[in-house]
Amino acid sequence: MTRPAHRRPGQSRKAQTSLFIAYVIAVTGAVAGLLLAILSVVDPVGFAQLRVASHEVTAPVARVSRSVIGSISGVDDAVSAYVKAGSQNRRLRKQLNDTRRQLVATSALQEENRQLKALLKLQQTDRAALANGYLLTSTSTSSKRIALLSIGRNLGVQAGQPVRGADGLIGRVLSSGPSVSQVLLLTDVDNIVPVRRARDGLPALSSGRGNGDLDIRTLNIANNPFKPGDILVTSGTGGLYPPNIPVAIIVRRQDDGALARPLADPGKVDAVSVLRPYTPDNIEARPAISTAPAAPVPARPAPQ
Repeated sequence: MTRPAHRRPGQSRKAQTSLFIAYVIAVTGAVAGLLLAILSVVDPVGFAQLRVASHEVTAPVARVSRSVIGSISGVDDAVSAYVKAGSQNRRLRKQLNDTRRQLVATSALQEENRQLKALLKLQQTDRAALANGYLLTSTSTSSKRIALLSIGRNLGVQAGQPVRGADGLIGRVLSSGPSVSQVLLLTDVDNIVPVRRARDGLPALSSGRGNGDLDIRTLNIANNPFKPGDILVTSGTGGLYPPNIPVAIIVRRQDDGALARPLADPGKVDAVSVLRPYTPDNIEARPAISTAPAAPVPARPAPQ
């Protein structure tokens, strides 16, 4: 005999038990919901406490689920950051390089402006200035300390003319061409400059050492009063170099004099001035260098 396609639940004890349990759960849920509704109306305070208690029971489950979700989100963020790290590093390196170039350019412009302002002030106060130019190159390892100047005979530059920067003496013109000139630097062994100590006028001689420093020797060998920090300026003795140009600062005392360092470093100086040679013929025409502003010229009274 063929088995019926749909068997009734009553024919299976397991099915009957499952159906009974489902009915019990449904009835229990309905009764519990009805009781809670009645309790919320009859005793709102008690219902609130019951709701808080239910939250306390479910809080551990919520904490665990939140932690799991946070961990999954953190893993996702870490993977995303790892994937994007290459492009971010390239962008940051490019920004850093751009910022570094801008900083270097700004520093160079500030230094050039400082030197140009100092030279402009020097040009206004020192009538011995003949022309202004730039040091194009300077030797650093050769036995001869020579720099190349950007101007020549086209602006009246001739051999023997002093060259100074905003901070002090650079040297003298060794030879001049149509548009460039060679400058024998102050630190060359063949360049000897009469100097004096700025604070008391003590005379001395400065000679280059060929390594960027200067040897300072007093005219009186038995007297060696130099101290570190002493400032030396040109004395004007013997002509050529005008007086009162800053030359060097004493860094160390020696047995036969002192070791000094030039105040104007040719490796850092760009703009320079070429001066007229200091001779007895132009002593009267050249005023003393002063950093104070010039006094105003009084106005002449109008003719009556």
